[in-house]
Amino acid sequence: MRETWNTVERLVEWLDAESTVSPEMARLLRVLKISEEAGEVAEAIHGVTGSNPRKGDSHTWEDVEAELCDVILTGMVALKTITPNAAEAFERRLAHVAERSLGHRPPGRGGKEAGSA
Repeated sequence: MRETWNTVERLVEWLDAESTVSPEMARLLRVLKISEEAGEVAEAIHGVTGSNPRKGDSHTWEDVEAELCDVILTGMVALKTITPNAAEAFERRLAHVAERSLGHRPPGRGGKEAGSA
């Protein structure tokens, strides 16, 4: 995962170098970009299901996959933009959510004890 965060850091440096807005505005815009990318996931889902009669079947599940990756990457860039310790912040949050959701259950057990329904 370290290589991933190194790439994210390089992307943030590139975005900073190319930015024409203040650092404060860049922070806000990068966080807002997450919503834009999430909207593209929704559009792809509509395209997979053909739920928009005007567009029909315009996307594939691979498109949804790519758009979801864009959401994740955009979130990582936003996180790295607001904190230099993005990787550590992410790991802390992941551990918190895992503990809250999974507790001390052994992996692969689905949280059910033998013989329980």
